[in-house]
Amino acid sequence: MGFFGFLILGLLAGAIAKLIIPGRQAGGWFVTLILGVLGAFLGGWLGGLLFDAPLEDFFSLQTWALAIGGSIIVLLIYGAIFGRKSSR
Repeated sequence: MGFFGFLILGLLAGAIAKLIIPGRQAGGWFVTLILGVLGAFLGGWLGGLLFDAPLEDFFSLQTWALAIGGSIIVLLIYGAIFGRKSSR
């Protein structure tokens, strides 16, 4: 899969991950999409490292699952760091 295919996959995975995570997340849609791309890269890297998963096919369920899983991880980390600040 080429760079632009992976970019599109990451954008869509970020949007799906935002829909999966309950509640309001910090950041808008643009931040979510950027984090989705980072999460897709993370999911692909971890999938290749841990499961020796081939990620060449854009329409593979395995590729999508790893990209969405990585996006969820990145969104949760981002939410834990930059989540709602409590007001006093």
